Amino acid sequence: MSILQSFLLGILQGIAEFLPISSSGHLAVAQNLLKLDDVPILFDISLHVATLFAVVIFFRKKIVLLFKYLFRWIGRKELLKSESDLNSDVDYLTGNEEYARKTIIAVLLTNLVTGIIGVITSKFIQDVPIKLTCVGFIITALFLLLSRFYDKHLASKEKANKPISKTQALIIGFMQGIGTLPGISRSGSTITGALLSGVNKESACEYSFIVSIPAILAAFLLELKDLDKIASSVGILPILIGCLSAFCVGYLSLSLLMKLIKKGNLYWFAFYLIPVGFLGIFLLQ
Repeated sequence: MSILQSFLLGILQGIAEFLPISSSGHLAVAQNLLKLDDVPILFDISLHVATLFAVVIFFRKKIVLLFKYLFRWIGRKELLKSESDLNSDVDYLTGNEEYARKTIIAVLLTNLVTGIIGVITSKFIQDVPIKLTCVGFIITALFLLLSRFYDKHLASKEKANKPISKTQALIIGFMQGIGTLPGISRSGSTITGALLSGVNKESACEYSFIVSIPAILAAFLLELKDLDKIASSVGILPILIGCLSAFCVGYLSLSLLMKLIKKGNLYWFAFYLIPVGFLGIFLLQ
């Protein structure tokens, strides 16, 4: 793999990881077009880890609060209340310690379900034909159109403005598990699952990315056994260039998605994914 190819793949990962269009699916299509058939899956996961750093930096305040409250919880400290309880714009993920504890439980439950599904899907995702990946694009588009259905028919302030429940966490975990399949967007499926289960827009988007942190790290650790293979087949410098471009572009696309989700415009990407999916089915080999 050349430095230019890794740079372009990093940009693609940075755009597609946060916009709900499936980064793994787009990387698979790009590698197919570039005839990069021998790239180990660890390279793709390395790009995911690069964009993961963008998530950590973007949501650093919430992540620090979650760890702070987690350590207080482990130390059996008494619950702290926050002034945000008196604020109509309360943050339902980390607005106070009670909400943060519920978020921590939700993250664990979500990733437990995702992990179970991921163990099953990991046995065959590397051998999925490129045409099935393109089918995944169309499935993602259907998820995004469902999120539009939420906006029009299911949105309820009384229902949505609450911390994430255990049931919602399980639903989101199932949807995130589906998002491990090629062509199906992890962010698109988890945000849709959160919205349809009654989570408000902002919390759905933020939770979708916070909950991805342990999932992506776990996938990276599982593939570390191929570290020597990726160094020999791809090269250290292309890996670094690809990860750097993925991180920079990823931070910008994450900022864009947060604005779009607040306006309820997530479904826009369905009108991109549907024609791309059908084109891939008919044209790619």
